[in-house]
Amino acid sequence: MALVGRRDGRNFGYGRQLSYAGPQALRDLFGGGHYGTVKAHSDRWQAFVRWCRSEEGPMFNDARQINWQTLLDYAEHLRQQVEQGELAIATAQNRLSSVNRTMAALRGDQYVKVPGPSKALGMRRTSVRRSVPQGQDREQVKRIVEVLCENQQARAAAIAQLARATGMRLREAILAGLPRLKREAEQYGKINIQDGTKGGRSGASAPRWITVDDHIRDALRFAEKVSPDGSRNLLAPNERYLDFLQGVVRPARDIIHKHDLKGFHELRTAYACERYEQITHHPAPINGGHCYQLNRHLDQEARVQISYELGHGRIVVVAAYIGGRA
Repeated sequence: MALVGRRDGRNFGYGRQLSYAGPQALRDLFGGGHYGTVKAHSDRWQAFVRWCRSEEGPMFNDARQINWQTLLDYAEHLRQQVEQGELAIATAQNRLSSVNRTMAALRGDQYVKVPGPSKALGMRRTSVRRSVPQGQDREQVKRIVEVLCENQQARAAAIAQLARATGMRLREAILAGLPRLKREAEQYGKINIQDGTKGGRSGASAPRWITVDDHIRDALRFAEKVSPDGSRNLLAPNERYLDFLQGVVRPARDIIHKHDLKGFHELRTAYACERYEQITHHPAPINGGHCYQLNRHLDQEARVQISYELGHGRIVVVAAYIGGRA
């Protein structure tokens, strides 16, 4: 569908709703083809629209109100999500790029855009960890779990336990199919992390088996205990994932900050460091280990295994969790 009015109308003539206008403008820009590209840009545009309409955003529903400062504010929002472990750096950069492309399609010019999404975010897609991960001390994690439970945040406590025990991402812990994982743990002594994974990585084409230990058994047992009635994961049957993030994860984050844990992602990093030490019998580089200097083959073997267990396709990404080769 082409312009529904003059280009100087609401949303530059593409209708009354910001969520509708962006995809329509993209379809016009790509001439009805490139369906995958249009869908990818449209999906990322919807994330921007949700932010625009939120209390954290400018409460806009008209693209004519969006200016350069709006996009810089959105970049800052994305940067905070990356730091809190809710988004990958690449995802944040892609979202900014798609907003640039969609704004150009709506406006018909390049006057409102973020020049260089990676520069605006102040981050590189792959970095080397420079700070010692929080959450490596299991006693600290145990105390955080207790405090969360005391504050009626049992499901957030389950996320913390799953992340520390298995290295799951936040989304993976929330959407983990608990009955299946329990069954796999009992039958095979290992679990296959498949639910909530990134980039459509699921099924036999992308197995991610992790050997079960007592920490994983305890985490699965607790998660199943606090899972809402009628649910196979940590979401209630009629609960939306985004509502869970806002109603459960966000308040929980305020609690864990007070106990020296800056995000659930730190627990995933702590898992990676622990696995490195288990595999090499040396501390992770970020913890002062020098395995690479002593046995480069063993260091590489550990990085390959940890990359697999974390669900990353590139070994180089592991440096962001355990430190570089030094």
